[in-house]
Amino acid sequence: MRIPRLYTPQALSKDSLIDLDESSSRHLVSVLRMSAGQQVILFNGQGGEYSGELSNVRKNSASVSISKFIDCDRESPLKVHLAVGVCRGDRMDWIVQKASELGVCSITPLFTERTEVKLNAERLDKKTRHWQQIAISACEQCQRTLVPIVSPAMPLSQWVAVDNDSLKLVLHHRASKRLSELSSDINLVSLLVGPEGGLSSSEIDLSLNHGFKPLALGPRVLRTETAPLAALSIVQSLWGDMG
Repeated sequence: MRIPRLYTPQALSKDSLIDLDESSSRHLVSVLRMSAGQQVILFNGQGGEYSGELSNVRKNSASVSISKFIDCDRESPLKVHLAVGVCRGDRMDWIVQKASELGVCSITPLFTERTEVKLNAERLDKKTRHWQQIAISACEQCQRTLVPIVSPAMPLSQWVAVDNDSLKLVLHHRASKRLSELSSDINLVSLLVGPEGGLSSSEIDLSLNHGFKPLALGPRVLRTETAPLAALSIVQSLWGDMG
Protein backbone atom coordinates (compact mmCIF):
# COMPACT_ATOMS: atom_id res chain seq x y z
CA MET A 1 0.00 0.00 0.00
CA ARG A 2 1.21 3.49 -0.83
CA ILE A 3 2.29 5.38 2.29
CA PRO A 4 -0.55 7.80 3.25
CA ARG A 5 0.35 11.46 3.13
CA LEU A 6 -1.52 13.92 5.37
CA TYR A 7 -1.56 17.65 5.92
CA THR A 8 -1.61 19.07 9.43
CA PRO A 9 -1.41 22.74 10.47
CA GLN A 10 0.62 21.77 13.52
CA ALA A 11 4.31 22.51 14.00
CA LEU A 12 6.34 19.45 13.01
CA SER A 13 9.81 18.36 14.05
CA LYS A 14 11.95 15.25 14.11
CA ASP A 15 11.62 12.96 17.18
CA SER A 16 8.24 14.37 18.22
CA LEU A 17 4.78 12.87 18.75
CA ILE A 18 1.87 14.49 16.89
CA ASP A 19 -1.78 13.87 17.70
CA LEU A 20 -3.86 13.76 14.52
CA ASP A 21 -7.29 15.37 14.31
CA GLU A 22 -10.39 13.18 14.35
CA SER A 23 -10.93 13.31 10.59
CA SER A 24 -7.38 12.22 9.72
CA SER A 25 -7.39 9.58 12.42
CA ARG A 26 -10.68 8.11 11.22
CA HIS A 27 -9.43 8.06 7.63
CA LEU A 28 -6.28 6.13 8.55
CA VAL A 29 -7.82 3.76 11.07
CA SER A 30 -11.37 3.15 9.85
CA VAL A 31 -11.04 3.70 6.09
CA LEU A 32 -7.49 2.53 5.35
CA ARG A 33 -7.53 0.01 8.26
CA MET A 34 -4.05 0.99 9.38
CA SER A 35 -2.57 -0.08 12.69
CA ALA A 36 0.21 0.99 15.02
CA GLY A 37 3.69 0.78 13.51
CA GLN A 38 2.67 1.53 9.94
CA GLN A 39 4.30 4.43 8.11
CA VAL A 40 2.73 7.85 7.51
CA ILE A 41 4.04 11.03 5.91
CA LEU A 42 3.03 14.44 7.29
CA PHE A 43 3.48 17.96 5.92
CA ASN A 44 2.34 21.35 7.20
CA GLY A 45 2.95 23.67 4.27
CA GLN A 46 6.16 25.06 5.75
CA GLY A 47 8.41 23.14 3.37
CA GLY A 48 9.52 19.53 3.22
CA GLU A 49 7.72 16.62 4.83
CA TYR A 50 8.10 14.25 7.78
CA SER A 51 8.12 10.47 7.96
CA GLY A 52 6.80 8.63 10.99
CA GLU A 53 4.85 5.70 12.39
CA LEU A 54 1.32 5.45 13.70
CA SER A 55 0.93 5.01 17.45
CA ASN A 56 -1.76 5.28 20.14
CA VAL A 57 -4.31 4.02 17.62
CA ARG A 58 -7.99 4.21 18.58
CA LYS A 59 -11.20 4.29 16.54
CA ASN A 60 -11.29 8.09 16.22
CA SER A 61 -7.82 9.08 17.36
CA ALA A 62 -4.23 8.32 16.50
CA SER A 63 -0.78 9.80 16.86
CA VAL A 64 2.30 9.84 14.65
CA SER A 65 5.78 9.37 16.04
CA ILE A 66 7.96 11.44 13.70
CA SER A 67 11.37 9.95 12.97
CA LYS A 68 12.73 11.81 9.97
CA PHE A 69 12.53 15.12 8.11
CA ILE A 70 12.59 14.83 4.31
CA ASP A 71 13.97 17.94 2.65
CA CYS A 72 12.07 17.98 -0.64
CA ASP A 73 10.75 20.73 -2.88
CA ARG A 74 8.09 19.97 -5.48
CA GLU A 75 6.92 23.56 -5.96
CA SER A 76 7.09 25.36 -9.28
CA PRO A 77 9.44 28.34 -9.63
CA LEU A 78 6.47 30.12 -11.24
CA LYS A 79 4.08 31.71 -8.75
CA VAL A 80 0.54 31.90 -10.13
CA HIS A 81 -2.41 33.61 -8.49
CA LEU A 82 -5.72 32.49 -10.00
CA ALA A 83 -8.84 34.63 -9.71
CA VAL A 84 -11.97 33.06 -11.15
CA GLY A 85 -15.65 33.95 -11.18
CA VAL A 86 -17.63 31.76 -8.79
CA CYS A 87 -19.24 28.94 -10.78
CA ARG A 88 -22.38 26.91 -10.27
CA GLY A 89 -22.56 23.34 -8.96
CA ASP A 90 -19.33 21.45 -8.46
CA ARG A 91 -17.39 23.31 -11.16
CA MET A 92 -15.66 25.50 -8.57
CA ASP A 93 -14.62 22.41 -6.62
CA TRP A 94 -13.11 20.99 -9.82
CA ILE A 95 -11.21 24.20 -10.58
CA VAL A 96 -9.76 24.44 -7.05
CA GLN A 97 -8.72 20.78 -7.07
CA LYS A 98 -7.06 20.77 -10.48
CA ALA A 99 -5.50 24.21 -10.10
CA SER A 100 -3.87 22.99 -6.88
CA GLU A 101 -2.50 19.95 -8.70
CA LEU A 102 -1.14 22.25 -11.42
CA GLY A 103 0.86 24.25 -8.88
CA VAL A 104 -1.19 27.43 -8.35
CA CYS A 105 -0.06 29.44 -5.30
CA SER A 106 -3.34 31.11 -4.38
CA ILE A 107 -6.95 31.24 -5.52
CA THR A 108 -9.47 34.05 -5.18
CA PRO A 109 -13.13 33.35 -6.10
CA LEU A 110 -14.73 36.45 -7.60
CA PHE A 111 -18.22 37.93 -7.74
CA THR A 112 -18.73 39.29 -11.26
CA GLU A 113 -21.63 40.72 -13.25
CA ARG A 114 -22.49 37.26 -14.60
CA THR A 115 -21.95 35.30 -11.39
CA GLU A 116 -25.20 33.47 -10.68
CA VAL A 117 -24.19 32.01 -7.31
CA LYS A 118 -25.50 34.02 -4.34
CA LEU A 119 -23.84 33.52 -0.96
CA ASN A 120 -24.60 35.19 2.35
CA ALA A 121 -21.81 35.67 4.89
CA GLU A 122 -22.39 32.31 6.60
CA ARG A 123 -22.53 30.31 3.38
CA LEU A 124 -19.52 32.17 1.99
CA ASP A 125 -17.45 31.26 5.04
CA LYS A 126 -18.56 27.63 4.75
CA LYS A 127 -17.73 27.56 1.04
CA THR A 128 -14.30 29.11 1.61
CA ARG A 129 -13.44 26.45 4.19
CA HIS A 130 -14.77 23.77 1.83
CA TRP A 131 -12.62 24.99 -1.07
CA GLN A 132 -9.57 25.25 1.19
CA GLN A 133 -10.04 21.62 2.25
CA ILE A 134 -10.25 20.60 -1.41
CA ALA A 135 -6.91 22.34 -2.02
CA ILE A 136 -5.40 20.53 0.97
CA SER A 137 -6.66 17.14 -0.22
CA ALA A 138 -5.28 17.82 -3.71
CA CYS A 139 -1.85 18.62 -2.24
CA GLU A 140 -1.91 15.45 -0.15
CA GLN A 141 -2.53 13.44 -3.31
CA CYS A 142 -0.14 15.20 -5.71
CA GLN A 143 2.67 15.43 -3.13
CA ARG A 144 2.98 19.20 -3.00
CA THR A 145 4.67 20.52 0.13
CA LEU A 146 2.91 23.91 0.10
CA VAL A 147 -0.85 24.45 0.12
CA PRO A 148 -2.43 27.23 -1.98
CA ILE A 149 -4.44 29.74 0.00
CA VAL A 150 -8.10 30.05 -0.99
CA SER A 151 -9.19 33.59 -0.14
CA PRO A 152 -12.78 34.60 0.66
CA ALA A 153 -14.69 35.59 -2.47
CA MET A 154 -14.62 39.29 -3.32
CA PRO A 155 -15.92 41.62 -6.05
CA LEU A 156 -13.84 41.61 -9.23
CA SER A 157 -13.45 45.40 -9.01
CA GLN A 158 -11.73 45.02 -5.63
CA TRP A 159 -9.36 42.29 -6.78
CA VAL A 160 -8.14 43.93 -10.01
CA ALA A 161 -7.31 47.11 -8.09
CA VAL A 162 -4.66 45.30 -5.99
CA ASP A 163 -1.24 46.48 -7.16
CA ASN A 164 1.58 43.95 -7.57
CA ASP A 165 4.54 43.22 -9.83
CA SER A 166 3.05 40.15 -11.53
CA LEU A 167 2.31 39.63 -15.19
CA LYS A 168 -1.45 40.29 -15.25
CA LEU A 169 -3.49 38.27 -17.73
CA VAL A 170 -7.23 38.28 -18.39
CA LEU A 171 -8.62 35.46 -20.51
CA HIS A 172 -10.63 36.88 -23.37
CA HIS A 173 -11.42 34.66 -26.34
CA ARG A 174 -11.56 37.63 -28.75
CA ALA A 175 -8.01 38.70 -27.91
CA SER A 176 -5.21 38.12 -30.40
CA LYS A 177 -2.24 37.95 -28.04
CA ARG A 178 -0.89 34.46 -27.26
CA LEU A 179 1.19 33.36 -24.28
CA SER A 180 4.06 32.28 -26.51
CA GLU A 181 4.45 35.90 -27.64
CA LEU A 182 5.20 37.18 -24.14
CA SER A 183 8.56 37.53 -22.40
CA SER A 184 10.39 34.38 -21.38
CA ASP A 185 11.54 35.90 -18.07
CA ILE A 186 8.37 35.48 -15.98
CA ASN A 187 8.14 34.27 -12.38
CA LEU A 188 4.88 35.79 -11.10
CA VAL A 189 1.50 35.66 -12.86
CA SER A 190 -1.99 36.90 -11.93
CA LEU A 191 -4.60 35.09 -14.03
CA LEU A 192 -8.18 36.38 -14.30
CA VAL A 193 -10.97 34.11 -15.60
CA GLY A 194 -14.70 34.80 -15.75
CA PRO A 195 -17.62 32.57 -14.67
CA GLU A 196 -20.17 30.94 -16.96
CA GLY A 197 -20.76 33.39 -19.79
CA GLY A 198 -17.38 35.01 -19.28
CA LEU A 199 -16.54 38.52 -18.17
CA SER A 200 -18.60 41.44 -19.41
CA SER A 201 -17.09 44.04 -21.75
CA SER A 202 -16.99 46.57 -18.91
CA GLU A 203 -15.16 44.10 -16.64
CA ILE A 204 -12.60 43.36 -19.34
CA ASP A 205 -12.11 47.10 -19.85
CA LEU A 206 -11.74 47.55 -16.08
CA SER A 207 -9.03 44.87 -15.93
CA LEU A 208 -7.20 46.42 -18.90
CA ASN A 209 -7.27 49.80 -17.16
CA HIS A 210 -5.52 48.13 -14.19
CA GLY A 211 -2.68 46.76 -16.29
CA PHE A 212 -4.04 43.38 -17.36
CA LYS A 213 -3.19 42.05 -20.81
CA PRO A 214 -5.99 40.38 -22.82
CA LEU A 215 -5.15 36.80 -23.69
CA ALA A 216 -6.63 34.11 -25.92
CA LEU A 217 -5.74 30.42 -25.59
CA GLY A 218 -6.76 29.43 -29.11
CA PRO A 219 -9.58 29.52 -31.66
CA ARG A 220 -12.09 27.60 -29.53
CA VAL A 221 -14.23 29.01 -26.71
CA LEU A 222 -13.44 27.03 -23.56
CA ARG A 223 -15.84 26.37 -20.71
CA THR A 224 -15.22 28.21 -17.46
CA GLU A 225 -13.90 25.07 -15.74
CA THR A 226 -11.59 24.28 -18.67
CA ALA A 227 -10.09 27.71 -19.40
CA PRO A 228 -8.14 28.29 -16.16
CA LEU A 229 -6.72 24.77 -16.21
CA ALA A 230 -5.61 25.09 -19.83
CA ALA A 231 -4.01 28.47 -19.04
CA LEU A 232 -2.25 27.10 -15.96
CA SER A 233 -0.86 24.17 -17.93
CA ILE A 234 0.49 26.49 -20.61
CA VAL A 235 2.13 28.99 -18.23
CA GLN A 236 3.68 26.15 -16.23
CA SER A 237 5.06 24.73 -19.47
CA LEU A 238 6.42 28.09 -20.60
CA TRP A 239 7.78 29.48 -17.33
CA GLY A 240 7.32 26.82 -14.65
CA ASP A 241 8.26 23.18 -14.24
CA MET A 242 5.98 21.29 -16.63
CA GLY A 243 6.72 20.00 -20.11
